[in-house]
This record gives sequence, structure tokens and C-alpha cells, in this order.
Amino acid sequence: MAVFFFLVVITLLPMGIGPNLNLLGQIAPGLLWVALLLSSLLTLDRLFQADFEDGTLEVLTLGHLPLELTVVAKIMAHWLTTGLPLVVATPLLGLLLNLGAEQFEPLILAMAIGTPALSLMGSIGAALTVSLRRGGLLASLLVIPFYIPVLIFGVAAAGDGEVLSGAAHQALLLLGAVTLASLVVGPWAAAAALRANMRG
Repeated sequence: MAVFFFLVVITLLPMGIGPNLNLLGQIAPGLLWVALLLSSLLTLDRLFQADFEDGTLEVLTLGHLPLELTVVAKIMAHWLTTGLPLVVATPLLGLLLNLGAEQFEPLILAMAIGTPALSLMGSIGAALTVSLRRGGLLASLLVIPFYIPVLIFGVAAAGDGEVLSGAAHQALLLLGAVTLASLVVGPWAAAAALRANMRG
């Protein structure tokens, strides 16, 4: 569903912007990143919801494995089924937006580094709203402010099309720092939120 939404958004955007290929090529990295963020938000509510509804989450909470490890496994599964397909689909959709050939490598590298952060930070919002009916919208509102640094650094990394240039290299390093910080904080915060919801 996320990849289909990504495809629909990228297909419709050129129709709204018009036939100016130069303009489309200039804003293509930003459009691709925004579409990717919106696509990743679609699947957040199902990260823990099904397990909560059928009682599996309670069993996992009381099991021998730390809940944090279970959360890490769920986040990895979410990234493999949502983030990675979006990264793989980016080159094809970049062609639709007249993305310059020199921008493909830094853009895909930035997305490969940044998309795990989306799943990690999204897990916190999903865990906080797991006990709410239709909590997907609230989870999206909670995590969007934390997605903004990923968006800014991701677009900056593909700005001039040179991975090893000063600005792009710094943006990639900062994007990696955001992902590492999310890896440190995300699973523990999500596990704490799940425990609080189970007690409630």
C-alpha cells in the first residue's frame, strides 16, 4: 500500500506542477522525500495494532525475551516491508520527475540511511497510540515533527548531486546521526509506551 501511494503521489505531482521539466528536476529530491515520508506514515498504525488486538502483545510483554528486542524485530520488519521497497522504487519514480542522473546516487544513499530513522521514530508514535481506535492519525501527528530533520538532511544530501562534496557529505553525516540517535532511543521508548498501554 505504501509503495502504491508513493507511485500515485509521484505520478500526480507533475500534472499539478506543469510541463516545466527544469523546475520539476530542481524540486524532484524534495518531492520524492515528502512522498516517501507520507507513504511511511500510512503503515504506522499497523506496527503494533494487530498484536494488541489479538492479545499477542500481552504474551510478548510477559515472555522471556526483553520487549525491546521484540520491538526492534518489529521495526526491522516494518523497514523491510515499507522503507526498503520505497528506496528501491525511487530510481524509477525519479525518472518521472526528470531527476538528474548525478542526483540518483546521493538520493538513494540518503534514503537508505534515513528510512530506518522513519521506522524507528514512527514506532514510538505507534506504541503511544496502540490502545486507541483509529490512532493512526494521532500517531502521524506525533511523529511528523521528528521526521522534519530527516527530510531536511535527506534533501540537502541530494542537493548538488555530489556525495563527497562538503554540504552533501555533512548532510549525510547528520542524517546518519539522526538514524543512530533514533536507534538508541526508539526501541526503548516504544517498549516503555507499550508497557504503559498494557498496564492501562
